Amino acid sequence: MAARAYWKGQIRLALVSIPVEVYPATRSGASIGFRQIHEPSGKPVKYEKVVPGIGPIDKDDIVKGYEVSKGNYVLLDEDEIEAVKLESKRTLELVQFVEAGDIDILYYEKPYYVVPADELAEEAYIVLREALRSTKTVGLGQLALRGQEQLVALRPCGKGLVLEMLRYADEVNRAASYFRDVPASKPDEDLLDLAETLIGKKTGKFDASDFHNNYVDAIKRLVAKKAKAKGKRVLEDVEEPADLREGSNVIDLMAALKASVDGRKKAAAAPKKKKAPTKKAPARKRA
Repeated sequence: MAARAYWKGQIRLALVSIPVEVYPATRSGASIGFRQIHEPSGKPVKYEKVVPGIGPIDKDDIVKGYEVSKGNYVLLDEDEIEAVKLESKRTLELVQFVEAGDIDILYYEKPYYVVPADELAEEAYIVLREALRSTKTVGLGQLALRGQEQLVALRPCGKGLVLEMLRYADEVNRAASYFRDVPASKPDEDLLDLAETLIGKKTGKFDASDFHNNYVDAIKRLVAKKAKAKGKRVLEDVEEPADLREGSNVIDLMAALKASVDGRKKAAAAPKKKKAPTKKAPARKRA
C-alpha cells in the first residue's frame, strides 16, 4: 500500500491476536491557509518569542509549564514529561462491546481504516468484522499513541474495519446547559405534518461528492485572477444577500412550509393573473 501506516500492531480479542495496519481515512484538502505579509516589502511576517517587560528571548531559555492557578505555573523538564509517557505496546485490546447507537455522535473525533497486515491475519480479521456486523456492536479499547492513551471504537465498514478516535467524557460539553431555555412543548400537528412531507420529498442517499466548499472555490478563483493581473487590483462583483427581515418581521411558518411543499406553484400562478389586465388597457386607449 502506497500510503504510510499511522499505526502498526495487533488487535487482541481474548486469546486471539490479529496483526493490522491503520491508515488515515480523511485528509485536509478543503482548507485555505493565509500568511501575514509585510505589504511594503512583500515578505512574510515572522513571529518571535517575546516575554512581556523583557522582550525577545532565546529558545534555550524556554521550558514547559502547567498553570495551576492564575499566573502560577509548575515548571516541567522534558525528561520528567518523557518519564510519564505511556509505552506503545502495539496492542489494541477490545475490552468492551456496545451497541453502535449507544455512542453519541459528539464523542466521535476522527476515523482510520484498519486492514490486515498479511494473508495469515485475513481469516481472523474477517471473523471479527462479521461478528461485529451480526451483533450490531462496536468494540471499545484504549490505544497508546505518542505517549498518551486514546479511547477508540472499532466497527465494520464494507469489506473492512474502521477505527474511530473517541473523545473522553471531560472533552464534551453537556448539552443541557445550552438547551435549557428551549421549550419542550409539542408542535402543531399541521405544521409537523407539512415539515415531515417536505423532509420526505428531499430524502435521498448521502453522497459527499454532491457538496462542495464554495468558499474555497471562490478563494482559489480570486487568487488565480490576482496572479494573472500581476499586481493590478482585482475587484470582485459580490451579490449582497437580500435582507429577509424586510417587510413583515414575523415569518408565517405555515405559509413557508406549504410554499416549500407545493414548489411555490400557487405563488407563481398569482402574478400572471394580475398582469393580464395591464396589457389590455393600452389597447383600449388606442382604439
